[in-house]
Amino acid sequence: MAGTTDSYQQTSYGFAIGTPVATQNTNVAVVSDVFCCPYPLQLTVKKKCKGLSGAKLKVVDLNSNVVLRVDGPHDSFSKKRVLCDPAGYPLLTMREKLTSLHDGWTVHRGEGSDPRELMFTVKRSHALQWRARLDVIFQSHYGNFSVVGTYFDDSAKVYHSNAVIIAEVKEKTTFGGFFKGKQDFVVRINAGVDYAFIVSLLVILNETNTIF
Repeated sequence: MAGTTDSYQQTSYGFAIGTPVATQNTNVAVVSDVFCCPYPLQLTVKKKCKGLSGAKLKVVDLNSNVVLRVDGPHDSFSKKRVLCDPAGYPLLTMREKLTSLHDGWTVHRGEGSDPRELMFTVKRSHALQWRARLDVIFQSHYGNFSVVGTYFDDSAKVYHSNAVIIAEVKEKTTFGGFFKGKQDFVVRINAGVDYAFIVSLLVILNETNTIF
């Protein structure tokens, strides 16, 4: 099981609003346990422009409260995305590794790139693959995580230890598609699972599949 990785303090906005349902608590805290709700969550990612290249995104709960933001520069040659809390505090910075054949990404705590702040890396399972699959690699032991998506219905699942589904994403509308970076999409996350961590994986998944 994953544990809390830092002392990030819970802010005044509290937990994202969800619907309390009796369910098994998976207890996965990567960014912070502040982002682990005791009930399942349904979040919606809203885009301010087409695609995620240079896009600014906001993640809202069922009451339309903003719980996370994702920013990215418009003029950067390499892809870089910053995951922030509602107040704009940087939580994670995601950077594409330009030399990687597997569309590799590094994820650091905060805004820096200090190797000591590297939290995990993400890469495609294979350079050529018929469906999207990402492997998540931690510097220390958190268990195995993977993200598996399907192009035909624009959906994806996040797995823990290759068996337990801890989150699912589905295109919200019939126009466009998640892997083309179009329209909003809905993310359903199990109780006890760090939703900031899940959102960071889905942003990277979209970025590695924008050609489809």
